Amino acid sequence: MGMLADEVDHVIGVDTHRDTLTAAVTDPTGAVKAQTTLATDAFGYRRMLAFARKEAPGKRAWAIEGTGSFGAGLCSFLLEKGEWVVEIDRPARPRSRTGAKSDELDAARAAREALSRAHLAQPRRRGDREALRVLLATRESAVVGRTKAICLLKALLVSAPGQLRNQFRNVTTEEQLIRCSRLRTTPTQSEEHRCTVISLRATARRALALEAEAADLEADIQRIVAKMAPLLLQEPGVGPISAARILCSWSHPGRLRSEAAFAAIAGAAPIPASSGQTVRHRLNRGGDRQLNRALHTVVLCRLARHEETRVYAAKRAAEGKTPREIRRCLTRHLARRLFKLLESSVAA
Repeated sequence: MGMLADEVDHVIGVDTHRDTLTAAVTDPTGAVKAQTTLATDAFGYRRMLAFARKEAPGKRAWAIEGTGSFGAGLCSFLLEKGEWVVEIDRPARPRSRTGAKSDELDAARAAREALSRAHLAQPRRRGDREALRVLLATRESAVVGRTKAICLLKALLVSAPGQLRNQFRNVTTEEQLIRCSRLRTTPTQSEEHRCTVISLRATARRALALEAEAADLEADIQRIVAKMAPLLLQEPGVGPISAARILCSWSHPGRLRSEAAFAAIAGAAPIPASSGQTVRHRLNRGGDRQLNRALHTVVLCRLARHEETRVYAAKRAAEGKTPREIRRCLTRHLARRLFKLLESSVAA
């Protein structure tokens, strides 16, 4: 695909906010032809499309900031109407002596950003992918909350009265949670003892409730992943959570132009780090860190339990590769394999 200016008559940049949407119509050279600001509701979306049909006739493209947040509603509406929508991250604001900043300027910058790029990103799909995203976010919150509750419980036990603290020595964390959730108070206990028991019981019950919540959410995630990409779950080391993160970042067939682009987004594309007679590559610390985390988790599982991966790692170690370099090679190979699997097996 060539530059956007060669394919459209107009580009409409949209700066999105919670309550308003500001659009700027530009021609292929980046000159602004018309601007408008409308509300972020169903009526505003219809007026925005009518404005585009009047001010930007012919073939047009929409360059929208925040298609996954404040621009999600407009993006979904335009895609349903058959409009061409591209996703633009926050455009760079050039330094100026005046420090000019406004919604109209940001909308025009979004359009010019799209015109300047050789590769344009499609917005991520909603539907099942969006369902996975919200479930993952909610489960992550529950897991983090459970961890904080356990840390608080252990801190309370450290400073608890000796008679109470001795009941939980040499006991696993799970057993501590169960026992603390069943603690009771009596009128004969001191105020300090009673308040410590109340705090331990409340904290343990909170941790157990969050654990059950996370398990329920994981079951829902596994059900959706099994429906979207059953072959993904059959890959060694790929569990429902890692598969869901991979699907959320990948979104749908055709969104990414190649497996190299997928690896770049995942932070798995190798970065040259050669000097003199040393020829090597290093880990990429950019890209989607949640996707990179999912691939890294799969690689660690394969290194522990997958015989083919362990043989490969031993071979590369014999060649002088460090463990970090071996993991980088495995992550890059995994990104290539999973991208091809998803593109060929998941329905549009």
